[in-house]
Amino acid sequence: MATVVMEQIGRLFINVQQLRQIPPLLESAFPTLPCTVKKADVPWVFRERNILAGYRQTDQSWRYYFLTLFQRHNETLNVWTHLLAALIILVKWQEISETVDFLRDPHAQPLFIVLLAAFTYLSFSALAHLLSAKSEFSYYTFYFLDYVGVAVYQYGSALAHYYYAIEEGLHTKVQGFFLPAAAFLAWLTCFGCCYGKYASPRLSKLTLKLFQVVPSALAYCLDISPVVHRIYSCYQESCSDSVVAYHFYHVLFFLISAYFFCCPHPESFFPGRCDFIGQGHQIFHVFVVVCTLTQIEALRTDFTERRPLYERLHGDLAHDAVALFIFTACCSALTAFYVRKRVRASFDEKEE
Repeated sequence: MATVVMEQIGRLFINVQQLRQIPPLLESAFPTLPCTVKKADVPWVFRERNILAGYRQTDQSWRYYFLTLFQRHNETLNVWTHLLAALIILVKWQEISETVDFLRDPHAQPLFIVLLAAFTYLSFSALAHLLSAKSEFSYYTFYFLDYVGVAVYQYGSALAHYYYAIEEGLHTKVQGFFLPAAAFLAWLTCFGCCYGKYASPRLSKLTLKLFQVVPSALAYCLDISPVVHRIYSCYQESCSDSVVAYHFYHVLFFLISAYFFCCPHPESFFPGRCDFIGQGHQIFHVFVVVCTLTQIEALRTDFTERRPLYERLHGDLAHDAVALFIFTACCSALTAFYVRKRVRASFDEKEE
């Protein structure tokens, strides 16, 4: 018996010795990264109001910026909130695909598009926050990519709301223009954000906000109108549709996220104390993720429970809507690519 005990203790000792080797192995796999720097040590494009430290050094290798996924800096939470949310969307996608035939059911295509659009904007946002610090040109490139993701998600949301959440009375009034207008406003959002970012050195803060916020606000007002109308109709009729509660919280979470996007709180009250955690943009990320997950759950339920209604209202619309989605995504990507070329040209002029 004593021999068995001693053997177990010996194995435990060996295991402890092996555990002690883990930190050196991790250090060799993930080498020590350069320390973060203060606001004054990075070019002006990277500087955020009231964020005084936690900036990553520029002009490092791509490997360095990928490894900063595991480093504490002022973009860490912005990366992880949207990266984890993108993974959750993939899990939900897999879960839904077990009961929904996205390939053979044309009425499932808008649901597929909103899932794809959500994954796109979340993953593009995570990439922008992770890799934009490499250089000024990378900053513009990856945030233009982020704006393409926003435009894609705007149209995808508009399509899904129009297809699954709309009431018949509103559908009759808007069916002739809703989706083309949503596509145009999604593209306008991408253009406004890209141009505003490109021209920001020459624009006042108010003008910059107009370029970036007004198109997005107009797009959102149109995109969410079927949902708001449905909530209002349900309230007027005292209906007991449980999905309406999901739609209500979806709208509420978005409005809260929009506030933190537009207003840099709480860091404006505590400059330098929210450099790593507690920034308004981080809070915006959290609420927009909760908003997206709530939206998808509501649309998933509408897809299941309202099928007789949307089959009767939309007929063969799904194929045209998918084509318009592809067109919108391509136009947004081309716009971002064109403004990126303008940025490159301006950098080349400065170097000359």
